[in-house]
Amino acid sequence: MRPARTRASRVAADAAGRRGERIAGWWLRLKGWEIVGRRVKTKVGEIDLIARRPGLVAFVEVKMRATAADLDLAIDERRLSRVAAAAEILAPVHAANGEDIRIDVILIARGMPPRHIENAWIGY
Repeated sequence: MRPARTRASRVAADAAGRRGERIAGWWLRLKGWEIVGRRVKTKVGEIDLIARRPGLVAFVEVKMRATAADLDLAIDERRLSRVAAAAEILAPVHAANGEDIRIDVILIARGMPPRHIENAWIGY
């Protein structure tokens, strides 16, 4: 069982998460994406970023860790299934014109460029 997190550790984790989302948004914009949503909440979960390119909407989960080795355990089927459930709720709003949709993951660690995994849900 994991020890209880202190308020200070939760605040620090939230700040790191927001920093990771800013970096991921910047990365996506450099790759030609428009960010149309940040931290979009639904009853089943939250989408960190919603990004759009012509004909495509990506629901993006962002994970930031201290080291690249820590990224290997940052995403799993349970986390992705929550993102997929939230994306299913949001898709009619954000992909209302028949755009394709997908679930992406962006992994961020110090000292390395963001790792963008396209269609991450397909791998699970």
